[in-house]
Amino acid sequence: MRLIRRLPLLQWARGYGGAMLGADLLAAVIVTIMLIPQSLAYAMLANLPPEVGLYASILPLVAYAVFGTSRVLAVGPVAVVSLMTASAIGPVVQAGLADPLTAAVVLALLSGAMLAAAGIFRLGFLANFLSHPVMSGFITASGILIAAGQVRHLLGVGGTGATLPEILPALLGALPQTNPWTLAVGTGALGFLYAARRWGRRGLVRAGLPAWLAEMLARAAPILAVALAIALAQALDLGARGVALVGAIPQGLPRLALPGLSAELLMALAPAALLISVVGFVESVSVGQTLAARRRERIAPDQELIGLGAANIAAGLSAGYPVTGGFARSAVNDDAGAQTPAAGIFTAIGIALAALFLTPLLADLPQAVLAATIILAVLSLVDFRAIRRVLDYSPRDFLAMAATILVTLLVGIEPGISAGVVLSLVMQLYRSSRPHSAVVGQVPGTEHFRNIDRHRVLVWPEILSLRVDESLYFANSRFLEDRIAALVAQNPRVRHVVLMCPAVNDIDASALESLEEINRRLAEGGVKLHLSEVKGPVMDRLHRSDFLRHLSGRVFLSQHEAICHLRRELGPDAAPAQELGPACCRDGVSGG
Repeated sequence: MRLIRRLPLLQWARGYGGAMLGADLLAAVIVTIMLIPQSLAYAMLANLPPEVGLYASILPLVAYAVFGTSRVLAVGPVAVVSLMTASAIGPVVQAGLADPLTAAVVLALLSGAMLAAAGIFRLGFLANFLSHPVMSGFITASGILIAAGQVRHLLGVGGTGATLPEILPALLGALPQTNPWTLAVGTGALGFLYAARRWGRRGLVRAGLPAWLAEMLARAAPILAVALAIALAQALDLGARGVALVGAIPQGLPRLALPGLSAELLMALAPAALLISVVGFVESVSVGQTLAARRRERIAPDQELIGLGAANIAAGLSAGYPVTGGFARSAVNDDAGAQTPAAGIFTAIGIALAALFLTPLLADLPQAVLAATIILAVLSLVDFRAIRRVLDYSPRDFLAMAATILVTLLVGIEPGISAGVVLSLVMQLYRSSRPHSAVVGQVPGTEHFRNIDRHRVLVWPEILSLRVDESLYFANSRFLEDRIAALVAQNPRVRHVVLMCPAVNDIDASALESLEEINRRLAEGGVKLHLSEVKGPVMDRLHRSDFLRHLSGRVFLSQHEAICHLRRELGPDAAPAQELGPACCRDGVSGG
């Protein structure tokens, strides 16, 4: 069983038959047609030779099929990781530590080693620290940066830059040098691809074609755009008119080899490799889980780390660059009916055949067409509606999201995502350091206790019931001390304080010392401290301390039991119950 967990290939290969083979072959054909122009375009986005995109789409697919757990996830070059690769290798190349291809290969190997190690040690949970709003903001900002950076290829002008303050002035300054032929080819390709994506399938179905064939032809629109552009470039001699062409692409497959490694190069690329690993894993697992849910299947995140690690190591050994699971190609793979990861192996064979036999045909391909392919692909990543949804729901999450977007656009890729992660953690720490708490009373005629600011409830002035809706730890222990002291000071009649703990999952050593201090101070004032609804694991830890022996009050199984017992202890001379409701906002804290 352990071997099957580590090699999912052994599981899905059992019982592999003709029906699965046919479905996987059809899906592979469709994905291959989609992947060829995408791979060329994303390699250009990473500032690498176009053939590197093809190389990164061969062995990584095979490696993932062996080690990955998703049956339909398609790995390969993706837009965001390509942009991060360009951002990572640029400084290394400028410093003279390596050429672009060597730096990209080392980056893939480093990322693969980090992912595989994280999977072996079951560290997949660490990716949870990259919140969805931060990830969404990062992808949105990356999509804007990628699209802005590709505009120069549509105009046929020069220019560099990794941030908007660098890209936009360069574009504006170069506008007078716009090449009209390049502009016509680029905007024409962009319009054709947009129309094919928006109306292609629907129009072909209306024309009488079967739905599956219409879908396949619509997916093949980028290949058709490439073919038409090459024919146009040859017929009009666009290269002589100043249109930048892809140029000669080496024919054949990459050689398996390890690049020259140096400690200085590894240290320079390690931070970027770590970020690429985290972003790639989060994106890939999100896609894999979404598609698995459709099929009522599941993926194993820790094994996915190993699968992606193997894919990136394979990319590094075969002259590729970092890869991850892409949503677009994975969705196409799923829609096309792929049944097993064998579809990825067949796709790799298709890309290998393209590298062997089709690359000479791509020399006259205008770069503007690849830029149009990239722009159309990444604009779907830009989700302004998500920004609005996050703002309406959680201003705190919106702040982290907005910081990620702004820092990414204005400063760069690595600072942007780092700022989002750090700000998310700081705000989470701040929120948990001031935990929600509520003074509660008994709902008349029931055994339920609710916030006095939200419900009409019964309370006894001699009994203060405080519910804490957060685990207690070093960051919020002092807050709890101050909260109880303030509430007791407001009501001199209090004789019992009941700390209601249904949401307290943990009490660390600092919080335990605070509880001991609260117990001591209350006892000095003639007030007893009680606990109610304490969870079993928390009680187990309290039993291992001296706290319960020194507790001035008792630990009750339920809040209702605590109130019944304390009412009897107060005796008939106790003040009658008071009925409070939402109009009596004593503690200024809202809650359930």
